[in-house]
Amino acid sequence: MRPAADDHGRPAPAAVPPGTGRPDLRVVTPADWPLWRAARIASLTASPEAFKARLADWQRGGEEQWRARFEDPATYGVLAVLGARPVGLAAGLPAADGVPELRSVWVAPEARGQDLAAGLIASVETWALGTGAETLRLSVLAANARAIALYERLGYAPTDRTGRELVMTKPLRPRTSCHRRP
Repeated sequence: MRPAADDHGRPAPAAVPPGTGRPDLRVVTPADWPLWRAARIASLTASPEAFKARLADWQRGGEEQWRARFEDPATYGVLAVLGARPVGLAAGLPAADGVPELRSVWVAPEARGQDLAAGLIASVETWALGTGAETLRLSVLAANARAIALYERLGYAPTDRTGRELVMTKPLRPRTSCHRRP
């Protein structure tokens, strides 16, 4: 099953059927800046210990700054939305060395336990594959054992440590369907 593409040709995540009580995953467009902003501020408010960035860093800036992030077709963002409220997010950003980075993964406490983080991360992995990348990299605070366990479960392995952060990577492989021959 291949997700559809958004207006920039970036892959859309597989959507959770509406009305199931589960969040819907959707690719962020510049018009979604209010939802992204709400989710990012919620993540830094609810889980400040999980991020290097601080709430004060993200509360500044108006609509133009928030829109600009997703007007660049080289960036990717995905939101988990329940009703009209964002309950999760993840981003993919290009890096100077060509290895795209997974950033800002977060799921609201009330939406945890539904494997939502894995869905958000898989969406960013699909985007990275679409850019031609063979590896996806992330940095996680070394004290964030819960996040490290999640990333390891999803196939990421530690490759380096820089200060308080652990750098992890995952080799990306195109998803293939299994067809058996008769």
